[in-house]
Amino acid sequence: MTLFSRRTFLKASATAAMAPAMPAVLRAQGPQVNLKLHHMLPPAASGHRAFLAPWADQVMKASDGRIKIDIFPSMQMGGTPPQLYDQVRDGVADLIWTVQGYTGGRFPKTEVFELPFVASRRSVVNAQALTEFAETHLKDEYKEVRPIALWAHDAGVLHTNKPVTKMEDLAGLKLRFPTRLAGQALKALGATSIGMPVPQVPESLAQRVIDGCVVPWEVVPAIKVHELVKNHTEIPGTPTFYVATFVFAMNTAKYNALPADLKKIIDDHAGMAGAKLAGNAWDTSGVPVREMVEKRGNAIHVLSAEETARWKAACKPVTDTWLADMKAKGVDGERLLADATALVAKYEAV
Repeated sequence: MTLFSRRTFLKASATAAMAPAMPAVLRAQGPQVNLKLHHMLPPAASGHRAFLAPWADQVMKASDGRIKIDIFPSMQMGGTPPQLYDQVRDGVADLIWTVQGYTGGRFPKTEVFELPFVASRRSVVNAQALTEFAETHLKDEYKEVRPIALWAHDAGVLHTNKPVTKMEDLAGLKLRFPTRLAGQALKALGATSIGMPVPQVPESLAQRVIDGCVVPWEVVPAIKVHELVKNHTEIPGTPTFYVATFVFAMNTAKYNALPADLKKIIDDHAGMAGAKLAGNAWDTSGVPVREMVEKRGNAIHVLSAEETARWKAACKPVTDTWLADMKAKGVDGERLLADATALVAKYEAV
């Protein structure tokens, strides 16, 4: 063996010996599948930072880099937030995250979790309850897509330009709502409810189109609510006043085209696993936001137990109307409500 060939051989042997120590993701020959994930909020939002980005990273690593997910926040692929579900159904995007309430009435059974005073104030409870509920009741509502995760956020908070500590304080206030049932609940309490996707909230607050909004703590910094209003009202305890539900979904044809082993990786990060990741992201993201808002000097009000009971009684007609609507559609709303309530209680106890 010549000196040159010996050196070449030793170099090649050393490289081969080192290869097993390299991360699997670095050994991959580049992505086999590229997926486009589209959503409505900026990258600073915790939905992107604490859920979607970690989820995409987990899938990439589990696939040894064969699946690459490019995230397009802030509606960068075009369209409006209410169009996201159709975008994933039609293959404009491979994956989307959206709020079902942006297309009111399209997911009537899912809405049971959006009824006033049904859901938990903890997102991880709602996520698990809704995921189990979906196995029995929601397959028809999401048959056009491949659901990755279903969940609802933690307790919604009222953010207003004047203090709200009792029902009478809501009279005449124009408040943004995310779902039609939250809008009906606000109306039942005396407010003027105005529906709009969350990206429209900052401009609407700045221009005094609305006097406030209902959103969970975690989204507040992303849309600068704490800079635009100075009062925040929490409704204590479980069940909470309102939540919005979310869906993270994949285009069915894109999923079906994956090799079996890559399908399994997506499946392993879907369902209850995806829901728990989302729920924990919402629960943990809200705590530091509330602390930041309080340190800023904004006023945080907490309803008394007696006032909360008044709100609950005032909102009962919203539930009664929903049950009547379900009956008119031939849907057993009473069973849906009983099952949803039982599942919230089940996971609340865990």
